[in-house]
Amino acid sequence: MKEDIAGLIDSALTRLQATGQLSEDAQWSVSLDRTRDKAHGDLASNIALTLAKGAGLKPRELAQLICDALPASSLLDRTEIAGPGFINFFLTAASNQAIVATILDQGAAFGRNHSGQGRKVQVEFVSANPTGPLHVGHGRGAAVGDSLCRLLQATGWEVSSEFYYNDAGAQINNLALSVQARCLGVQPGDAAWPEDGYRGEYIAELAEAFLRKETIEAQDRVVASSGDANNLEDVRAFAVAYLRREQDLDLKAFDVDFDVYFLESALYESGAVEHTVQRLNANGHCYEKDGAMWLRTTDFGDDKDRVMRKRDGGYTYFLPDVAYHLNKWERGFERVINEQGADHHSTVTRVRAGLQALEQGIPKGWPDYVLHQMVTVMRDGQEVKLSKRAGSYVTLRDLIDEVGCDATRYFLVARAPNSQLTFDIDLALSQSNDNPVYYIQYAHARACSVMRKLDEHGWQWHPEEALTQLDRLEQEHETALLRRLDRYPEVVANAASASEPHTLANYLRDLASDFHTWYNGHKMLVDDPALRNARVALSQAVRQVVANGLDLLGVSAPTEM
Repeated sequence: MKEDIAGLIDSALTRLQATGQLSEDAQWSVSLDRTRDKAHGDLASNIALTLAKGAGLKPRELAQLICDALPASSLLDRTEIAGPGFINFFLTAASNQAIVATILDQGAAFGRNHSGQGRKVQVEFVSANPTGPLHVGHGRGAAVGDSLCRLLQATGWEVSSEFYYNDAGAQINNLALSVQARCLGVQPGDAAWPEDGYRGEYIAELAEAFLRKETIEAQDRVVASSGDANNLEDVRAFAVAYLRREQDLDLKAFDVDFDVYFLESALYESGAVEHTVQRLNANGHCYEKDGAMWLRTTDFGDDKDRVMRKRDGGYTYFLPDVAYHLNKWERGFERVINEQGADHHSTVTRVRAGLQALEQGIPKGWPDYVLHQMVTVMRDGQEVKLSKRAGSYVTLRDLIDEVGCDATRYFLVARAPNSQLTFDIDLALSQSNDNPVYYIQYAHARACSVMRKLDEHGWQWHPEEALTQLDRLEQEHETALLRRLDRYPEVVANAASASEPHTLANYLRDLASDFHTWYNGHKMLVDDPALRNARVALSQAVRQVVANGLDLLGVSAPTEM
C-alpha cells in the first residue's frame, strides 16, 4: 500500500513540474511513514517540507498543491495537512480490505520481493571452534544467522551460508592434549593434566572412541583412529573430526545447514596467509618492532597498530582473519555478513583496516557484522550454568532436547542481537499466551481449525465470492487486523536490509495478538453467508502470513495444537 500511495504522490509532483509549479530540475524521493495515531491518518509524508525551499513556497502551500494534484484513486478517502506541512493520508476501507485478496492470491510468495536482484551475499555464522559441543551462544548465532539467510533469499539475494572452522592454533592443540591425556588414563585434576586442558565428559567419550579405533565421517573427510594414544597428530585429527561431526548433528537437529564449510587450516596449506603478508608488505603498511611484525592499522581508522607475526614467528588470529576475508572478496560476494558473538567486537575495525591495507578496492565498511550478546538460561527462577557433559556451559542440544527446536529457535531470535537474552525454560515449555512461540503457532492452528469447523457444519467456503464481500469486514478489530497484514511485506524487507530478524518475530507476536483478540470477540461461522465468507477469508489470510513468517524464522506452523 505504501508503494501505491508513493506512486500517487510521485504523479502529483510530476504534474506540478509540468505546470511550472516545481522547477524542471527538481528531484525527489518520496518517503511515507505509518502513523501511530489513527486520528492522523494511515500514512504521512514530509515531501512538502523537503521540496518547499527549492519551489520558493511555504511547506503548507506546497502540501496543498500536492494534495490538489493527486490523481483520483479508490485507495484514498482523504488527505489532511498537519503541522508545518506534513501530509496525512487516510485510506479507504476498501483499500485496507484488498490486502486479503492479495495474500490469498500470492500465497507463500506474499511478502517476498526482488530487491536483492540476484546479487551475491554470504552469511557466516556459528563458526565454532571444533573443541567441544555447541553452547547456547552458538545456538543464538545459528538462529539469527539462518533466519538472515532465509530473509535475504526472500528478498531476492543469492545467498551462501558458511561455517568457518578454526581448526588450527593453540585451542586445537589443547584439545588434542586433553584427549591424549584421557587416553593415557590421566584425569582432570591430576598433576599430569594439561594446564589448559578441556575437562568436560565429552573428552572422555572422545578418548574412548579413539581407543576403539572408530572411523569418523566428517563433512569433507573420513578419519579413522589408529588407536595409538602416543601419536598426537592422530589424536588431533580424530578429535577435530569427531567434534565437527557432533556439531553438525546438533545443527541438523536445529534445522540449520550450510552451503560451505571453510577450514582455517586451508588458508595455511594454500599459502593464502603468506600471500596476504606479502601483499601487505609490498603496499608499505608493515614494520618491524620488538622482534614482531606490525600492520599500521591506525592509517585506516584503528585505535592502535596490530601485531601480525609474533616474536616466536607464529601469526596472530588477526592475520588469517584478513586472509579469509580477502578470500571472500575474491569469491565475488558483494555483501558479507558475519554473525558472531559480542566478544568479536574488537576484530571488526582491525579486519576492515587489514582489508583496506591490501588495496584491492574493497569498500571501507565491508564486511557487515551482526554481533550477539550472551544468553542466560533460567529454570525455576534460577540460572542454569552447567551441562554435566560439557563441563562448564549449557549446550544447544540441552535446550533442543528440553523445549524442542521451534521454541529454541524462536526464543533465540526474538530479541535484538545486541541485547542480552534470558532464555526461560519454564516459559518455553508452557502452553499459554505468555509463551510467544506457542501463542503464534496457536494462531495458525486456530485459523486451520476454522476450515475444519466449516466442514463439520456442512458449509462451503467460496473464495471468489468472499473477495466480493470483504466490505463486511468493518469491525474495529477487523480493521486493525487488516492494517497489520498490510505491513508484512514491509517488515520482511526491513528485517532483511537491516539484518534484524527479531523485528519479524515481534511482528508475528503482534499479528497473533490481533488475530486472537478478533477471534475471541467475534463469532467466525455466522449464519449470514456473506459475512461468514469474508471472515473465513480474513482468517485464511492470517494463517498464510503466519505460516510465511514462521518459515522465515525456521519455525514450524502446526495445523493442530
